[in-house]
Amino acid sequence: MTALRTFEVAARRLSFKDAADELCVSATTVSNQIRQLEADWRCKLFIRKTRAVVLTDEGRSLSQVVTRAFDDIRAEVEVHMNPGRKSVTLAVGPIFGLRWLVPRLKRFRKMHPKIDLVLHDSPRITDAAMMTSHLAVDWGTGDWSGLNSQKLLDTTYAPILRADLLEACGGLTTPADLARFPLIHQRDKSEWAAWFRLAGVAEFAPVAETIITDSNLVLQAALYGQGVSLGVFPFVSADVEAGHLVKPFDIELVPERSFYLLSRPSSPRTREVSVVLDWLLTEAAGSSKG
Repeated sequence: MTALRTFEVAARRLSFKDAADELCVSATTVSNQIRQLEADWRCKLFIRKTRAVVLTDEGRSLSQVVTRAFDDIRAEVEVHMNPGRKSVTLAVGPIFGLRWLVPRLKRFRKMHPKIDLVLHDSPRITDAAMMTSHLAVDWGTGDWSGLNSQKLLDTTYAPILRADLLEACGGLTTPADLARFPLIHQRDKSEWAAWFRLAGVAEFAPVAETIITDSNLVLQAALYGQGVSLGVFPFVSADVEAGHLVKPFDIELVPERSFYLLSRPSSPRTREVSVVLDWLLTEAAGSSKG
C-alpha cells in the first residue's frame, strides 16, 4: 500500500521530487519504491527524463485504477470518521488559482461551510489519465480525451506596465512606441507577435526582451517595473483598477484557448462535487459580467 500510495502521488505530480515533498520522504525513497513496483510487475511505469518523468501506457492505466481506489477509500473514511463534512479535490494552475480562485475562497466557505475544498497544483492535463482530482480547471480549446469539459472563463491579453516605467521611457502614444520599452514574454514571443499584428505594427524590435515561463512570475515582473507584459484579463483587472499597473491601450488580443472546468464522466457525481461545480460556473458568470 505504501508503494502504491507513492506511485499515485508520483503519477499525479509527474515528478519524483514533488511526490517526495508531498509525502515528506526523500526523492530516493520515491524512486526506489517505484523501481520495486516495476520489478514486481515486470513493466515500466515511468519514462525517466532529465527534469521530469512521463507515464508509460501501463503507468497511465494503473494510475487511473489506483486513483479511483484511493478516492473510494477516502470517501469511505469520510463517511465513518466525519459524517458531517465532505471534501472535494480541485486541481488548478498557478495563475488561475492565485489570481481568480483564492480571492473567492472566503465566499465559498461562507456559502458551503460543510464542504472542504482541497486544492491541488495541477500540471497541464492532456487526457483522462492525468485527471486525478474530482474537478480541474485547465486552459485549452475544450477537447480533452475522456473528460467532460465546460467553458468556465474567457480571457484577453493587453499590455500592462507600472506608471513610473511608463514615465521613465517617455510615455506611450501608439503601439509602435513600445519599441522604447523592455518587453516581458511568457514562454515564447508568439503572443506579443500576435498582439502587434492586431495593433497594425508590421515590424518590431524592442530595446530589451525577457522570456519567463511561469505566468505568475510574468505578472510579478511587471509589478516590479521590469518591463511591459501582456496582462491576462480579468486576472490583472484588480491591479489596473488599484493603480498598481497601467493599461495604455484598449487593443485586446483574444486567444484561441479559454479556461475550462473538467470532470471525469466515469466518476459518480456526488452532491458536494455538483455544489462545487455549480459554484465555480456561477462565480465565473458573475466575473465575466463585471
